[in-house]
Formats: sequence, C-alpha cells, structure tokens
Amino acid sequence: MKALMPMLNRLMPVMMVIFLVLASLQAALALHLSFGMIERFLQWAEASYLPLAGIGALLTVSGLLFETRAEKLARKGLRRRKGFMMDVLARLTNRNALEELMAREQKETVLDADELAASLRARVIGQDQVCEDIAQQLRRRLALQVRGKPVGIFLLAGPPGTGKTYLAKQIARQMDRPLLHFDMTQMSSPHAATQLFGSPKGYVGSDTFGKLTGGLQEKPDAVVLLDEIEKAHPDVFKKFLTAWNDGHVTEASTGTQVSTTRAIFMLTSNIATEALTDIAERLSDEPDRMRAESVEALRQAGFAPEVLNRLDRIFIFRKLFGLDLARVAALEIEAMIDSYGLRVEPGGIDAALLFQVMLRQQKLGAGASARDLVRSIEDMVSESLITARQNGAKMVRLVSDEAGVTAEVANDTESMHARMAR
Repeated sequence: MKALMPMLNRLMPVMMVIFLVLASLQAALALHLSFGMIERFLQWAEASYLPLAGIGALLTVSGLLFETRAEKLARKGLRRRKGFMMDVLARLTNRNALEELMAREQKETVLDADELAASLRARVIGQDQVCEDIAQQLRRRLALQVRGKPVGIFLLAGPPGTGKTYLAKQIARQMDRPLLHFDMTQMSSPHAATQLFGSPKGYVGSDTFGKLTGGLQEKPDAVVLLDEIEKAHPDVFKKFLTAWNDGHVTEASTGTQVSTTRAIFMLTSNIATEALTDIAERLSDEPDRMRAESVEALRQAGFAPEVLNRLDRIFIFRKLFGLDLARVAALEIEAMIDSYGLRVEPGGIDAALLFQVMLRQQKLGAGASARDLVRSIEDMVSESLITARQNGAKMVRLVSDEAGVTAEVANDTESMHARMAR
C-alpha cells in the first residue's frame, strides 16, 4: 500500500481531469442538453479559446514559479508555509511569542560581549577586568557550532567577599539562564554524590533524580554554580570529570545520560588567595604566564590536578580597597535592612559607619570580608530594626555614635524634601 501512494500522487492531475469530464457529462444529461446545442455553443465561444488558453498557461507557469520559490525559502527558514486552515499554534497559543523565544535561543550564539561586560561591571564592584574577560570567553564559546562539552568551565578564585558568587548569579540573570546553585561544603562526605547524581537502584532515594541531573534535565542551559569547590569530596570530583570531559552526566537511579553541553559551570574557591593575588598583579599583561602560574599555585595548595586540567579559564578576583569596600558594605547593609521588611533612607547610612567598616577590614586583612563585618553591624541594630517594623515604620536610617550603631525611623516626607534640597 505504501508503494502505491507515490504513484497515486503523481496520477492525481489525470484523475482530476477524468472527474471533471464525467461531471460535465452528468450535468449535460441532467439539463437535457443535446450534442447539437453543445456544438453551437462551442462554435459561438470559439473566438475566446486562444485568450483563455494563454491566460491559463500564464497562471500555470506563475503558480509553478511561486511554488518553487516558496519551497526554497521555506527550506532556508526564511518563509513560513501557510495554508487556508488556521495553524494549530495560532489557535492554541501565542505563536509570535514562541517564535521570539526560538529566535532568542538561536541569537545566543552571537552574544554581545560588550553589553554583557557593561552590565556585569555595573553590578559587580571592583572586578572590571574579570567582567570583561569572562564576557569575551562566553561570546567565543557560545559561537562554537560543534561542542562536545559544556559551554564553559570557569574557576573564580580570590579572597572571600569579593563578588565571586555574585558574579555567577549575575551572569545567569543577564543571560536569561536558570541558575543551579550548590554549596560544595555540604558535599564533603563520600556519599554526598548521591545528592547531586542520584542513588543507584535499591538504595534510599533511588526513586528520585539527583539535584544536578534532575536540574540539568529540566534546564539544560543552566548556569551551574559550585561554591567552594575545593571542599567537595574526591568522589564528587570524579563524577564532575565525566560531565566536563564527555559532555554528559549519568543519573545513577536510571542510568540516563543527561547532556551538559549547553550548561555553563562556574566554580568558586577561596584557597591560595595571597599567591593568586600576587600572580594577578605581577602578570596582568601576560595572560598565558598568569594562567600557568595560577594553575601551579592552586596545585600546590591542594587543588585536584584532574580538575585543574579541565578548567577552561581561571579568573582571579582582587581584594577590595577604599571606596570599593565601602560600596560593597553599603550594598550589604541595604540588603540586610531589606531582609527585615524595611527600606534604607537615601543617604541614610552614616558615612562614619562605612569608614569604621573600612578600618576594621584593613586591620583584619583578607581574613574577613565586608559581608562578615556587616553581620557584626546587624547584631548591633537588629533589635532597633525589629522595633521600627513593629511600630509601622517603612524607612530607617543608620546612625553611628559613641554608643554604637542605632536604626532611627525616617519619615518619607522628610526624605523627599531632603532629596529635593540636594
């Protein structure tokens, strides 16, 4: 039967002609038309035969040319084939929105590195060079047509509180990609791999996918953030090596291979910060030497060599000094106040308070980040923040004096007049 279908399709025009002839004869018999009447009509219309034949030939040729042209355009994806019936997508969903999503996925291969770098620099304080370098790396790797491993495997190294985790989150947000965030300090035991990659059949938890394998199956283009990767157990490292080297990871409960070729892996680490900072300062203009010495410094600090060999790039974050540290502290304080359901008044963080944070940071060195210092501020003002919220306040200001730091209730009207006075 299948073999007859192509032949029947080719004979369809002949069958249509036969059908029209039979239909015409049936109509003539139904109207009681004689051959003489038909002959007289044909003689009367004889003058129109040639014009009608010419018009028919012109329409036929035009139709063939249009169909050939439309078929070529449709194959190239430059034209949609439309029919008389309403498209099922137009009937059941927003077809234009779906096409825009498909177009956005295809355009990701031509990422605007300058625009991404500018967006990252505006949000990640004090790490302009890292933002520019990582934007360029993403542009190049997304442009590759054939890729058998993840888009990128990047290590973000440097002192704590310098924006490594925040940068990874901003990349996911600016590129409109989902984020899969894992704290590797919780993966320090040999059995921790089951949390990410699932449990074999017969073991507890084998009825559900692992957090990583399940996440990548649902969101294959995710940014996978592995915080403090050096604290993970070696068994966990081994699982990731397959994901990075072969372009897939295996779900233990079913044996399903989940692709990692569309994912971006961002690893953060706080080890060897002093050595890496020194290397970054000395070799800022020699990227090849900086990479080689950075790899060696991480290896001497105990970083797994097999992991280092699979990294696409190492980005070193510099320590924050001066106003950069004050900016980070101010943002952390604002986030802390927001977590209490309040807002900080414009200009409502006492400059003396930020100056104290800067001085304490200099005394403690790289051992404490701005985030750690803000936690100590929270201990001092948390009670006054709770009281302000209970009293119905919406906006506060932080004031530093000899007695410490206090949160005062700010009036919205006063704040507006203060802003206008400036």
